[in-house]
Amino acid sequence: MSIQIEIDGVTVTADEGATLVDAAAAAGVYIPTLCYLPEHPALGTCRVCSVKVDGRVMAACTVIVSDGMRIEVAEPETTAARKALVEMLFSEGTHNCPSCEKSGRCTLQAVGYEVDMVVSPFPYQFPHRVNDHAAQSIWLERDRCIFCQRCVEFIRDRDTGKKIFSISGRGTHARIEIDAELADKMPPEQIQQAVDICPVGTILHKGVGYDQPIGRRRYDVESVKDRALDAARGGDR
Repeated sequence: MSIQIEIDGVTVTADEGATLVDAAAAAGVYIPTLCYLPEHPALGTCRVCSVKVDGRVMAACTVIVSDGMRIEVAEPETTAARKALVEMLFSEGTHNCPSCEKSGRCTLQAVGYEVDMVVSPFPYQFPHRVNDHAAQSIWLERDRCIFCQRCVEFIRDRDTGKKIFSISGRGTHARIEIDAELADKMPPEQIQQAVDICPVGTILHKGVGYDQPIGRRRYDVESVKDRALDAARGGDR
């Protein structure tokens, strides 16, 4: 069933039950995301998709559209807030894009371009979290983690359903953890899934780093905005 919603003053048709991020993309309106994956339940952890819904600021990935809903995406206050959230994520971690294995494939980097970030105005923390290399095939570059929790919620042991990744500590002491015993049971395709599901360069496949040349990397070929809009129209994500 189709309903009508208003995005930035324009009335558009949306599918009933769709999330606002997907409904907006289907209408050609890009809302940046970092924790959201269309094929999984919304997490609402990063808040980079914040928009105004009927006058209230909400995470668009957690909003199910309803008939007559009024959404403001390009409104200056929330546009600035989204940019500030991305800038804070850069300042809270260690993101040296030119030397990162995920450069050109990193969603945080790609979203940074889309929100017109040049340099973070916030003091850089340069956290020092000891990397984890206990698993046979997976390396955790902890300083890059943005705690989106994608890996925690969506990568699980296929036999027991137990979580392979977790987060320990709180605040500045938080860090991503891995159950090396369960990780060593992961088949190659699940290892690649874990690498791909990470929006930054935290989860790395040992022995596989700079395997895609410049010019052929994910966001060299198509911007994160174009990929999101194409996916909403039925293309590959």
